[in-house]
Amino acid sequence: MPGMVAFGRRWGIASDDLVLPGAFELFLRVIWWIGTLILYSLHKGSFDCPGGGVLHGYLVVLLVLLALVILSLCAIIYVSAQGTITNPGPRRSIPALVYLRALLYLPEIVWACLGAIWASADSQGCDPATVGAVVAAVVASWILLLSTGLGVVFVFDPLGDSRPRPPAPEQLGVRDLESSEGSQFLSTARSVATQVWESRLRLLCCCLPQDESHRAAFSSIAQLVSGFFSDTDLVPSDIAAGLALLHQEQDKMAHHRDPDDILAHSPSSPIEAELEVELGQAAHCMQFAAAAYGWPMYIYSNPLTGPCKLSGDCCRSQAAEYDIVGGDHLGCHFSSVLLSTGLGYRDFIYVSFHNQIYEIPFFVALDHKREAILVAVRGTLSLKDVLTDLSADCENLPVDGVSGTCYAHKGMSQAARYIYRKLVNDGILNQAFAIAPEYKLVITGHSLGGGTASLLAVLLRHSFPNLRCYAFSPPGGLLSKALADYSKDFVVSVVLGKDLVPRLSIPNMEDLKRRILKMVSNCNKPKYRILLQGCWYEVFGGEPDDSPTELEHQRLEEELSQPLLGEESLLVRHSSSYQSLASDDSPAHAATHLPLFLPGRVLYLTEDGPSRRSCFAQVRYRAEWSSEAAFRSVLISPRMIADHMPDAVLRALRSLTADRPFNLCPSSTSLGNNHHTVI
Repeated sequence: MPGMVAFGRRWGIASDDLVLPGAFELFLRVIWWIGTLILYSLHKGSFDCPGGGVLHGYLVVLLVLLALVILSLCAIIYVSAQGTITNPGPRRSIPALVYLRALLYLPEIVWACLGAIWASADSQGCDPATVGAVVAAVVASWILLLSTGLGVVFVFDPLGDSRPRPPAPEQLGVRDLESSEGSQFLSTARSVATQVWESRLRLLCCCLPQDESHRAAFSSIAQLVSGFFSDTDLVPSDIAAGLALLHQEQDKMAHHRDPDDILAHSPSSPIEAELEVELGQAAHCMQFAAAAYGWPMYIYSNPLTGPCKLSGDCCRSQAAEYDIVGGDHLGCHFSSVLLSTGLGYRDFIYVSFHNQIYEIPFFVALDHKREAILVAVRGTLSLKDVLTDLSADCENLPVDGVSGTCYAHKGMSQAARYIYRKLVNDGILNQAFAIAPEYKLVITGHSLGGGTASLLAVLLRHSFPNLRCYAFSPPGGLLSKALADYSKDFVVSVVLGKDLVPRLSIPNMEDLKRRILKMVSNCNKPKYRILLQGCWYEVFGGEPDDSPTELEHQRLEEELSQPLLGEESLLVRHSSSYQSLASDDSPAHAATHLPLFLPGRVLYLTEDGPSRRSCFAQVRYRAEWSSEAAFRSVLISPRMIADHMPDAVLRALRSLTADRPFNLCPSSTSLGNNHHTVI
């Protein structure tokens, strides 16, 4: 549903978003009205204290005001609950009701001021209980008024405009807005949207230095975000409802999918033996990838014992020992690295906690257990790292001997080049191999660190042909197809469950947006019911909603291209991402952005058994080789963030390596993916 138009502009809420907040306010107002009525009934005829006449008038008018507010809220809730997301016709009277409700705030403010004056100046000699009740009513008035003001600020849309949009093209992907008026309108709208998002980023990152590199990053991210949202007219609650419907739709499809054919194998087959070796190496490297986060991750993983173990090392004077460490003034980061890896101080060649945009911390250590020179790159831990993550434009990354177009994620490519210069130009790797010339080079990292480690491995591959890279939960939008295929010989990506980040790319997000439009355009339930049932399903489980959420392909394009009941359209302007809404096979088939893929071979870890279990049930995992095709769409799940956490990945790997013979055999009732090779 497009944003509601009121007071001459569009807002960040729709006309069906007032049910739940209205019900909450109605609950408070009814309790308040009942309490005021009881107070008035108890003191009726006995307002003989100083200022009693003012108190009597205050309570009477307050009862009338609250009754009017309650009636207006009931009307707003009832009308807002009518229709569906794409059928706003029954809610046409909402703006008028909102105007009426806004008018009632004026006498409320006046009466709140009157109550405050009486409580502070004219309440001497009156019953203390009465004074306390009036003070409570006045405080409640101001709290509700201030909450309403904050709510207005929250739903204010800087891009809101009540002017009519230019007409939509007659056919998707065939004709664009080529008239001078239409093109000028869209160009101006895109420019304004970019400026607004850039201002938001500057405000959010006000603590960062506003130098040239940060300004360039802000501009690039603003263009990306504004471009992604510019072709739809959905409010945030529409997106939340679409995600709830999509999650249940995906679960229904998973429940009805036939189990994959299990490949016959013997316990000593070469494929299983290779997987066993890779799991062991991955579990070992993940310790270093998690350790690179420093003390925050160590405390998070060891909340009871971590602070005690670190407290003795953080503030200890070790100036002579910390000449190779930068950006760690108290030494807490390095102490946690020592505790997490089990290495000694002398095993570290170089440790850097220097952090800027496109410059992320890393360390180089001698791993004597595996006879490796190990480079561990830290993942996202600061606002500067987030800016590096969001710099998702493509950047050329030419590599000798690779045929095809070579490009990669800009932010991580820049970070990989920064570490490459440190390792090669500053002679860090030469120093390491001078100490241990027979060791092999291993690069690892998690999330942002995993993507950067993969690109760093690509840059170093020519000089170190035997290097290996283990990237944990790397972003899906990382490498071009040519570089992804090239990296399969030396990079292993480890992905856990429904982790969002390995499925996060611009084409995948465009596909997600398209699927959300399909969900909300065909659901015949009001939004408040979708959100309530979605919350219940996420928390308590149960059967997925059986509401129809799919349209016939031909009707789908017609529904999304035509105005909704003659009022608005879900698509404000048609991007090439929507040229073939009927096809779900390839979300990137017509995307304007270049497709990017996961690096190397993908080792996929999933929980073995039912998706929902008790909190105390033992979790078992299964491991399988997968392909990048299995990560071309976002899977909605409550665990899409939890499965990304480093401790969850490390726990799964340790579980697999501790009980390999059992966990490598998939359950006969498992519902795999057609793109997975199950081991």
